[in-house]
Amino acid sequence: MARTETGTVVVVSDAGPLIHLDELGCLEFLANYQRVLVPSEVWREVEKHRPRALLNKRVVLLKTFLQGAPTPTIRSVASLLELHRGETEALQVALEQGAGLLLTDDAAARLAAGNLNIAVTGTVGILMRSIRTGMASPEAIIAVLSTLSQKSTLHIKPSLLQELIQMIETWKARPPQA
Repeated sequence: MARTETGTVVVVSDAGPLIHLDELGCLEFLANYQRVLVPSEVWREVEKHRPRALLNKRVVLLKTFLQGAPTPTIRSVASLLELHRGETEALQVALEQGAGLLLTDDAAARLAAGNLNIAVTGTVGILMRSIRTGMASPEAIIAVLSTLSQKSTLHIKPSLLQELIQMIETWKARPPQA
């Protein structure tokens, strides 16, 4: 994973994880990252749908502007996969900043990031990581996942949620490493 000269991972976020983590009361799990770059178009989207997510004092969210127009590669990938402006900007900022991680819940944006060799995680990955880093207990994350469909606009198949809960149950006996 790409890091800055100080050893921190450069993280760029799309709107989904910011919105969904805030809906779940779990935005503070992003405090694991020193700072999260939020492209201006993504910032506008979050401001429209979940403005309080941008006000969390425990998480450093930095509004970031594109340094130039999207590259031809980004434009073609965005067109092919029908990405929205926020997702396109997130990919562009990730490339410009040498990001080691892109936060997105959008399947097409994940595919694009993979093609651009950008590591990706989303809301569920951040929840799972919070257990590995000791920010949350397995029981707390099971409770969050159990109420996800009532508290969040994130769409996840119930069968996948059950698989995740079962996986976490096995971690109680032998926690995963960070």
